[in-house]
Parts: sequence; C-alpha cells; structure tokens
Amino acid sequence: QVQLVESGGGLVQAGGSLRLSCAASGTIASIGTMAWHRQAPGKQRELVARIYSSGSTLYADSVKGRFTLSRNDAENTVYLQMDRLTVEDTAVYYCRQEVLRFPGDYWIDYWGQGTQVTVSA
Repeated sequence: QVQLVESGGGLVQAGGSLRLSCAASGTIASIGTMAWHRQAPGKQRELVARIYSSGSTLYADSVKGRFTLSRNDAENTVYLQMDRLTVEDTAVYYCRQEVLRFPGDYWIDYWGQGTQVTVSA
C-alpha cells in the first residue's frame, strides 16, 4: 500500500507564507507527476500546481508568482511554498502523487487526507 502524509497547513494572516509538505511511503518503485489541489467551502476541487518527473511545473493562474512547487525524489516528497497569501487561498489542500508500485504495474493516483489552510484578513 501507499500512503501520503501532508503537513504544514495552519492559520496565517494575509500577506504571510506557509509551506506544505507531502511525503509518500509504502511500496513505491517510481513516482511520476506530483500535484497539489485545493477545495474551498462550497466550491469544486481545483488544481493548484503540478510538477512532472522532469521537474517542469504548471501553476493555476490564481497562484502564479506567489506559489512555488518543488520535489525531492529521494524522499518521495513534494513541497508547496505559498507566499503573499490572500483570504481567497483559504481551502483544504490535497496532495496527489502518481505512483508506480513495482515494474509492470499501472500508474495509480494516490491522495493525501488534506490539510487546512486558513488565511485571515
């Protein structure tokens, strides 16, 4: 089995910063795309940022220039550095990692349990 454990959420004032981490553990041969999504109350879950195994990244327009995504493949961990936070960034943030458990297996998306980020005015 594969588990994703997220950390780093919390309460911060507008303009502040937070760093989210998501570590995968279990039976893992390789990890492909890593991503963060978020879901605000009453809204659909949306993609925040994605990083491919090549290291290239993609960001939602709403976070470009403020959020930075990085990965540490040796530790199966993805990080989301969030700067200049606004109240609109308040949401539950979910990590997703595309995992190959063993050679010849299918790539499977695993999700974290979610971590709350609250930005106060």
